[in-house]
Amino acid sequence: MPVTPSSTPSAAHARQNDSALASLEKRVLIWIAQRLPRLIGSDHLTLLGLVSMLAVGAAFAASARDPRVLYLVPFLLALNWFGDSLDGTVARVRDQQRPRYGYYVDHVVDVVGSVALFSGLALSGGMQPFIAMALLVAYVAAMAEVFLATHVTHVFRLASFGFGPTELRIVLSVGAVALVGRPMVQVPGVGGVALFDLGGIIATAGITLAFAASAVRTSLALAREERISR
Repeated sequence: MPVTPSSTPSAAHARQNDSALASLEKRVLIWIAQRLPRLIGSDHLTLLGLVSMLAVGAAFAASARDPRVLYLVPFLLALNWFGDSLDGTVARVRDQQRPRYGYYVDHVVDVVGSVALFSGLALSGGMQPFIAMALLVAYVAAMAEVFLATHVTHVFRLASFGFGPTELRIVLSVGAVALVGRPMVQVPGVGGVALFDLGGIIATAGITLAFAASAVRTSLALAREERISR
């Protein structure tokens, strides 16, 4: 059954970003958006964010043959930050917002980019494929919870436990450079474990915890708001 858009757009959601770098990042993005050539629009930036994240996934996959390719990852993630973080800021600064279109396209791009990233990690040889896929499942589940929570609360939370997309890009950049040497870490009682395997396990546990905490918080808040009279 085709979806027919309503004649008036739904109310825009409020963005909430309490990550460690959020304040500084917001000022930088507004400064860039105010000086960006008018020829460059939000859609161009969204496309840049998508293409650069696909390239990150390809770089991880190619590192199975030549680990030096990973030196490109920080640069590609910087491009991804530029496109993905700036597209909405440009729309707001220029007063060219399209709330439903922007929300939908932005998050379709996020899903595609996540699949590319974690598939690349699975093919890189630096992380066990089943760990990479577990991380993908946890990440997509957490994204789905955020999308659902945004729909029912009209608040879009961009960070959990002080970590947002920008902080995750920084961690991934540092990890990619470290992965060039395929480092191992010693885990008591286990022995040598690949750095990215350990990181993937910790990240999966952290994302799962963030998913559970947000789901419980949102469910309790909605239950209080929609209490049934007895």
